[in-house]
Amino acid sequence: MADARAVRDGQFGSRVTYSPKVFIPLTMLCRDKCGYCTFAQPPARLENPYLSADQVLAIAKQGAKSGCHEALFTLGERPELRYDVAAEWLKANGFDSTVHYLHDMAALVLKETGLLPHANAGALYKDELAMLRSVSPSQGMMIESLRDDLDCHRGAPDKVPQRRLDTLEWAGELKIPFTTGILVGIGETREDRIDALEAIAASHARHGHVQEVIVQNFLPKPRTGMQHEAPCPQDEYLWSIAAARIILPPSIHLQAPPNLSDDFGVLLDAGIDDWGGVSPITADHVNPERPWPALDKLRVVTEARGKALAPRLTIYPEFAINPTVWVDDALHFPILDRSDAEGLGRDDPGQVWPEKVTAADVVLDGAEVVLIGHRSTQWYSGANNPPPSLIGMQHDGTPFDEVDVDTLRGPIAEILHGVRLGQRINEAEIITLFSARGKEVRAIAKVADDLRKQVVGDAITWVHNRNINYTKVCTFKCKLCGFSKGPLSLNLRGTPYLLTLDDI
Repeated sequence: MADARAVRDGQFGSRVTYSPKVFIPLTMLCRDKCGYCTFAQPPARLENPYLSADQVLAIAKQGAKSGCHEALFTLGERPELRYDVAAEWLKANGFDSTVHYLHDMAALVLKETGLLPHANAGALYKDELAMLRSVSPSQGMMIESLRDDLDCHRGAPDKVPQRRLDTLEWAGELKIPFTTGILVGIGETREDRIDALEAIAASHARHGHVQEVIVQNFLPKPRTGMQHEAPCPQDEYLWSIAAARIILPPSIHLQAPPNLSDDFGVLLDAGIDDWGGVSPITADHVNPERPWPALDKLRVVTEARGKALAPRLTIYPEFAINPTVWVDDALHFPILDRSDAEGLGRDDPGQVWPEKVTAADVVLDGAEVVLIGHRSTQWYSGANNPPPSLIGMQHDGTPFDEVDVDTLRGPIAEILHGVRLGQRINEAEIITLFSARGKEVRAIAKVADDLRKQVVGDAITWVHNRNINYTKVCTFKCKLCGFSKGPLSLNLRGTPYLLTLDDI
């Protein structure tokens, strides 16, 4: 596992990511019958075959209000081919397939909440992937295994290995940032896992589209064909994670779900750099008996191993910052709206909603439009709400934990160590410092404060000056400005003035 950690640290440094999300189970009907699955349900156990648009939007709005960035759409594969009730519901509501309905619901969530959809619809055909690309910045499908004789997949026509590989390949041809992965402990061998990982790596080598690989451990569930099987042994699971990190290209992110391991900190020891989607409001509908860990616990476990936790979008930064290649034109702004400068998810407290405007009835302040609908509460320059607190006191009034710079690890720690020895930092190191998160930010502040004390002591100076605004006349109509005025004929914020030399 040490080799796997070295690969991870060399590529991603001290950063470990997660995606704040809501889980939207669009339909729990599925034509496949997998021996380990409790997500798929027969029609008799469901009130309706599909979530309605109102139900989908209600879940998504909860997520937006909680500061989430991702709307994870998970659903059974092609239930209309198995259940008449699914086909009839789709026809009655004007849809020719489940994927068609998924497209429209993803578009609705994007428009009304700004949450970025991630379509996890299973083995799709090329035209279906292309249709979803316009509303979903990323898509996903687990390879699971390339074994074609697993008992757990005997009733699952969509789990035929070539069907999964075709979907992975088509996603690459369409330049879709793609998440895939393997399932460990369902009857496959180590050699089988290596084969699957090498197939994923080969597809990525051709197209560069695999953003993330999930290595998930099997856990038996009641009322399934594999309920009496043993869970995946931990040593086998950790070996598989480490093997994935070594086999896959270093640029591919590696995830293991934290809620499926009692001691999930050891997953970091095996080489992962991502915790996957973690929801503050919805359950893991695929593993409902295993709740996600609280974000505070996730951060504590991550930082205990010298890592810094950072939220991401459903699309990883490497793809988000190159949108002309990887993202449909219609999704460029929604991604930017939730991104920070590195292409990660904004982590300021509060909500992000898509801005909606309408023409102003009366133009008194120069603004020709007014905002309608939900207002974003995340901080931005010029906002009334306070900016995020990174050092000193937290938003709830409690102090941040004291940072011991000597115990910090990773690239930022190395730079700070050099600074304390008197070394000058170069441009690349300055850029690295700007990537600091959590404790790293407070460590930088502490070193800077120590340097200030060395140079000037504790004396703090200020300048007593006069700010002379000799005129407020301006013909521009900048929406952000509350200072300028203009000719009365333009009706810009009242009467302008121009000070005389004597006034000045």
